[in-house]
Amino acid sequence: MLRRQSLIALGVAVILGLVAVYLANIYLTSRAGNDQRTPEGMARVAVAAVPLGYGTELTADKIRFAEFPTSAIPAGTFRTADELLVPGERRVVIRPMEVNEPILGSKISGKGQGASIAATLPDGRRAATVRINDVSGVAGFIQPNDSVDVLITRQNQTGQQVTDVLLQNIRVIAMGQQANNETGQPVVASTATLEVVPIDAQKLALGQQAGTLSLVLRKPGQQEDIAGVKTVSLSDLRYSIYGAAPYNNGNAAAPAQPKPVVRVIRQPAPRPRPVATAPAAPPRPTGSSVQVVRGTAGSDYQVGDYAGGR
Repeated sequence: MLRRQSLIALGVAVILGLVAVYLANIYLTSRAGNDQRTPEGMARVAVAAVPLGYGTELTADKIRFAEFPTSAIPAGTFRTADELLVPGERRVVIRPMEVNEPILGSKISGKGQGASIAATLPDGRRAATVRINDVSGVAGFIQPNDSVDVLITRQNQTGQQVTDVLLQNIRVIAMGQQANNETGQPVVASTATLEVVPIDAQKLALGQQAGTLSLVLRKPGQQEDIAGVKTVSLSDLRYSIYGAAPYNNGNAAAPAQPKPVVRVIRQPAPRPRPVATAPAAPPRPTGSSVQVVRGTAGSDYQVGDYAGGR
């Protein structure tokens, strides 16, 4: 009888313990849900937990969620992990991201896709490749995601060599076959892949056949185009030596040659040379003379006054 009562008490204690655990679990879950409740006017978005470079595969340990004001959330963010990470479909980074930077759909590949050039192109853009060398490629200092201007050197209708600005503020997608340069060191490439609109892709294709293309590196953040860019010809190089001169747009005949400056140098009048004069002859005697002959030799002796004195 006593043993039966002990078993009943033990069973009741176990049941009460299970009920207590269940109630405690419900309480803690509701408390945790209240603690994770987003404040009004804020929203949770996925951000980078570590620096994410080009080609990095997104995993749960590389992302976290942070609260952002709903009025300042950029387009293309992810609110839940299920939206960002789908089991069996890998996603990789196609645009570098720093810590706490929101993860946007434009900076990662599509579901199940890899890091390709096509994935980095915005809507309506094309990737066009041009051939360069160590000089036209700025000695390898152009890096992916830099902005450049494209110059073309060609012959105009008169056969004169001219250089025009073909395109301005063009983003570089890749140099050679690399879309990312983690070292940051200059790398000389033979080609450059540029992000352009379709009409600019046509200009690049035609420009490579008509002349030589060169890239000019732009300052980061300088987005505005330079208006009124002129055509530079060989005559402009000559005038840069002699002085400033107007551009001729590479189509008209070369401007007239600068007039030579004639300088008149006045020579000093020659000094008169001194005229050599013979020494004055001794005054002739004006009186009478007497000749004395001794043997065969004769001598004259003056007798009387000299001219001009006694």
